[in-house]
Amino acid sequence: MNNQTKDKWNLRYNACLDNFPEAVEVISQNQHLLPDQGTALDLACGRGAIALCLAENGLETTAWDISSSALEQLSLQASERNLSIHTVTKDISEQPPEKNTFDVIVVSRFLDRNLMVHIKNSIRPGGLIFYQTYTKDKVNESGPKNPDFLLNENELLKTFSDWRIIVYREESTIGKIDKGFRNQAMLIAQKP
Repeated sequence: MNNQTKDKWNLRYNACLDNFPEAVEVISQNQHLLPDQGTALDLACGRGAIALCLAENGLETTAWDISSSALEQLSLQASERNLSIHTVTKDISEQPPEKNTFDVIVVSRFLDRNLMVHIKNSIRPGGLIFYQTYTKDKVNESGPKNPDFLLNENELLKTFSDWRIIVYREESTIGKIDKGFRNQAMLIAQKP
């Protein structure tokens, strides 16, 4: 495991103990699309707002992140809410999910293009991907500065073009840029 990366994220998550995050829009606005049962993964979960949402919806939930601090905070939240979430500290880039393991995977504000094939393969047939992360075409400087961690125009659509697209949104810099869903793309797709 990359200790420098792990230390960086532990410091970041230890600095924000007071305010627990909300689940991102791709999941918070589309919970009605989740299956009634099955296995779910919050990949690169951070403090795990999505994992909590998945568990609250009755899914057998696993949360992976490189930060042990973030996972400890998630475990405390899950305990307070009487939810069962299996947390695993791992470097996802070195240990991607295995083939046909999950019914739902949610990825939020994380991009490693080398993992895309693993993510696609790890979802069972009929399963769902919920994906939301930052784009290169932004109205302000929010999100990563490194272009390696920013989506190209319609990149998620192209990556999952062989799946059934259920929801896609990427407003970029079109129209009234002070309104709407900006700086990110979201996708929900079902594996054939």
